[in-house]
Amino acid sequence: MSDRYDRAITVFSPDGHLFQVEYAQEAVKKGSTAVGVRGKNIVVLGVEKKAVAKLQEDRTVRKIALLDDHVALAFAGLTADARILINRARVECQSHKLTVEDPVTLEYITRYIAQLKQKYTQSNGRRPFGLSSLIIGFDYDGTPHLYQTDPSGTYHEWKANAIGRSAKPVREFLEKNYTEEVAVNDDECIKLALKALLEVVQSGAKNVELAVMTDKQPLRMLELKKVEEYIEQIEKEKEEEAEKKKQKK
Repeated sequence: MSDRYDRAITVFSPDGHLFQVEYAQEAVKKGSTAVGVRGKNIVVLGVEKKAVAKLQEDRTVRKIALLDDHVALAFAGLTADARILINRARVECQSHKLTVEDPVTLEYITRYIAQLKQKYTQSNGRRPFGLSSLIIGFDYDGTPHLYQTDPSGTYHEWKANAIGRSAKPVREFLEKNYTEEVAVNDDECIKLALKALLEVVQSGAKNVELAVMTDKQPLRMLELKKVEEYIEQIEKEKEEEAEKKKQKK
């Protein structure tokens, strides 16, 4: 009997669970880590970059996508599912602009993505999207936003958050280190996202991708050299802190 609860997306188990949705969330936990940090005038996305095969073109492996000039998305989970969702979201952004002559707000496009995911938890012959996403950007009044969506179709706004592999320890790190002082300093926001990623990514700049958006600049990917500079600064700060602790003792 329990098999029927496992296989049918539209049937609740006796204790109120939708197993297919929970299995989709397990797929997210196996995905590469993504981190988002929202500052006062900046939003940062960082993703763990998995090693690609020697002969594979690494430019074809992307975890960060632009939905519109002012909206970007990073995901953790099934890449093929993400491609479909990103394409649908891009069409919706353009359709909204044509219809009402204004770009989408961040909440509007997040709600659209969440509604699409929720539909797939309620229909026969379908399965839920196996990914979570972090959506960043600026509304046309210049307000920065960071949203997260789940396979179940829920969405929330955050100051900083992580999804994917080891999301829990990374989120705890962000909770401990995110302050208002960090939020007002653009460089500190970038460094916080990078520090959070380095909690789970061991091999440094080569396995990290960072994207930055400000109220004055569209999304830009940070070059490897720039990421390495930030990592050097982080290591220097760590050494200084360790030295201070020694002196106190």
